[in-house]
Amino acid sequence: MSLLKPFSKLPGLNTANILLVESEEHFQQSLADALVEETGVTVNVRLAKSLPLPMENDENRPRIDLVVFIINLASELSFQSAETSVKHLDPGYFLGKACFMVTNARSASAPVERLDAIRKLAASLHCPLLFAEDQTPEGVISAADRLLTVLKVAAGLVPITTALYLSNLTKCTLPPDIDQPSFD
Repeated sequence: MSLLKPFSKLPGLNTANILLVESEEHFQQSLADALVEETGVTVNVRLAKSLPLPMENDENRPRIDLVVFIINLASELSFQSAETSVKHLDPGYFLGKACFMVTNARSASAPVERLDAIRKLAASLHCPLLFAEDQTPEGVISAADRLLTVLKVAAGLVPITTALYLSNLTKCTLPPDIDQPSFD
C-alpha cells in the first residue's frame, strides 16, 4: 500500500475534496451530510474507516484537499486507529492539509490521559485539533462550518491565504505542564 499524496493530482475547478477518517462511523455520516449542503462551492466527501485507502480505485479518486481524523475520546480503538492511519499519509499533508477532530470531550467516561495523548499527536504533527459536539444537530452544523473554513483554504479557494499559513495559526501546541498529572 502506498502513501496518500496531496499533490499527485490536479485540483477541480471550484471544488473541494475532503476525506473523513473515523473507525466507528458514529459522527462521520452526519458530518458528511452537513458538509455537502454547502452551496458556494462543490464539496465532495469521501469516507474511510482507516488508512491506507484501497489501490483499486486510485486512478478514479480525486485529489484529497483535506484529511480529517475523527477521534471519539471515549474509545481507545478510535484513537489507535487514527494513530496508525496517520502513518499512511505523505508528509505533505502535514503542511496544512490534515487535522484532528475530537468528539465526546464532555463525556465523564473519557480519560484525561487520552486527551493528552491526542494533543501530543496533533502537536507533534503540527496539525489543528478541533473539538465537536456530535450529540446535537447544532453541534454537527457548527463542526461542519469550522471544517468548511479549513477545507476552502486547503483547497486553494480563499485568495491570499495558504493552508500552511492557516495551519500555523491553528496548530495544536502543548502547554509546558502537559506531562504533569491533571488535577480535577
